[in-house]
Amino acid sequence: MTALPVIVGYGGINAAGRSSFDQGYRRMVLESLSAADRDKTLSGLAALMNLEGESAGLAERVTLGTLIRRIEDSAFDPDAAPWNSALSVSAADGGMSFRLRRRNLPETLPDNWQVRELDGGKVEVTIHGQQRMYVPDCKPFPVKAAGQLPTGFDPGALYNSRSQPRGLHMAVMGASDALNAMGIDWQHICQQVRPDQVGMYASSIFGQLSEEGLGGMLKARWLGARPTSKQVPMGLNTMPADFINAYVLGSIGHTEAVAGACATYLYNLHAAVRDITAGRRRVAIVGTSEAPVTVELLEGFMNMSALATDEAMARLDGIDNPDPRRYSRPFCGNAGFVMGESSQYTILMDDSLAVSLGADIHGAVPAVHINADGIKKSISSPGPGNYLTFARSVALARSILGSEAVQRHSLVMAHGSSTPQNRVTESRIFDRVAEAFDITDWPVCAVKAYLGHTMASASGDQLVAAIGAMRHGLVPGIKTADRLADDIYGDRLAIPLGDLDRRDRSLEAAFINAKGFGGNNATGVLLSPARTEAMLERRHSHVWREYCARREHTRDTALTYETAADRGDLRVNYRFGDGLIDEDSVTIGRDKVEVPGFGHPLSLDLPNPYDDMC
Repeated sequence: MTALPVIVGYGGINAAGRSSFDQGYRRMVLESLSAADRDKTLSGLAALMNLEGESAGLAERVTLGTLIRRIEDSAFDPDAAPWNSALSVSAADGGMSFRLRRRNLPETLPDNWQVRELDGGKVEVTIHGQQRMYVPDCKPFPVKAAGQLPTGFDPGALYNSRSQPRGLHMAVMGASDALNAMGIDWQHICQQVRPDQVGMYASSIFGQLSEEGLGGMLKARWLGARPTSKQVPMGLNTMPADFINAYVLGSIGHTEAVAGACATYLYNLHAAVRDITAGRRRVAIVGTSEAPVTVELLEGFMNMSALATDEAMARLDGIDNPDPRRYSRPFCGNAGFVMGESSQYTILMDDSLAVSLGADIHGAVPAVHINADGIKKSISSPGPGNYLTFARSVALARSILGSEAVQRHSLVMAHGSSTPQNRVTESRIFDRVAEAFDITDWPVCAVKAYLGHTMASASGDQLVAAIGAMRHGLVPGIKTADRLADDIYGDRLAIPLGDLDRRDRSLEAAFINAKGFGGNNATGVLLSPARTEAMLERRHSHVWREYCARREHTRDTALTYETAADRGDLRVNYRFGDGLIDEDSVTIGRDKVEVPGFGHPLSLDLPNPYDDMC
């Protein structure tokens, strides 16, 4: 039997809120929820955002402080973005003079400088001729919108996070949220498996670009400072995996950090699914964390004409003061994408381990397909690879679930970047595949309308939203626009502008689609919690009653965490130096290695894979 990778926990944070227990998803469909679910969502977000006050006022502050909105000062002031103006000045007659401490003189004096000693360790410098200089400045920034974490929420305040970049604050919070929401103690899981049966698959695209990471290192010399000893290691794009292994899980298992531009989360998910179905791994943690709302990165994308600017949106809408909350409009009239930040972590197990542990099942991922684009004219332009990934994924779902389930009970989670090019090319892929598989009125969801483009985490955002949509039956609509664009291919698609209620027709599968620069295309197949449970009951019928009994305890434990998290107690797991493994306690034998903390040894009785050649 081929192991089925099932999702037993998920957590994280983005502009909509916490991922666990579908809080962020519920924020996106807030208007369509029952009164009880709406109150639960608002109160949980208020606690996350450290808000207090009357319930009516809280609701407005929560809605204004979540999803895409004007860039907040916690990142930078978009009306006065930091700058350095380069000046080339000429000295007036007699030169220009200034005074400073001798120790602040450049080590190599320019030829046109004359230095005169003064008392108290000071000098007077006179410059003759021309001098190039940089003067600190600020100016209005053309990009005013981003999908920042909820206002008032600081993941770094949840633990001792000194000198760590924001992306790693988010990684620690996201992985902890997923572990706590799983409802099974991590050490209990380790007792059931060998060390090499645990895998961590996580990364970011850009590394950590804040001052504490590569951003600070690259700017230091030009600001007259020195890079710190932590900026290089903290800035690596492998840190969303390494940090969680070292300080959250204490894992000594397999680790892998795959990067594939905007498809990075799906690339890591592919590696995990590959290893679980092959029997190499029994537990896999898949994650990404990206904090790209920095003035330098935004300017780079802006100069590619990729981002929605105030000027472009004003021109598009024909008004002077467009609303930043409506800048991201996938498949509608748009002018570029909006940057966002997000951390998403998902825990998978093979189906047998999940059943034996009594894990709660939130879906299954039978496969992720990846294809490149071939020869390209532009590294950023789309190509044919996504046709292959998407068609293969739909075909696999048809084989597993049957044609009717795909035709009537599936959902597309689009990349939906909100660029004019994407709305045409991606909708055409969906429409052509729909025609090939005889699908009509195919629901298409694009959560970047709410969250912005979170780079590495984008498809992780899509996956957790898809779990929410399949569980609750509400497909988030594109509520930032009034109508779809005229140039999309939508004959067989249902792209809603308001939340689409599918509670009368169950959603059994979702296709998570990602298109990335460089030809990084990926599509994942996600089976619903209900359909996955039905498949597991058939395979594990002989122990199903016992599994359901064990699952009740798991759900009770998870509910305890949900109650605490909705009050703002996220219980972040950060183990700095706690639980170090003494190397002398590792027992190495002829046939096995035993490591404290794991219930099963690592086998050294390895077969020869090249027996036919030896």
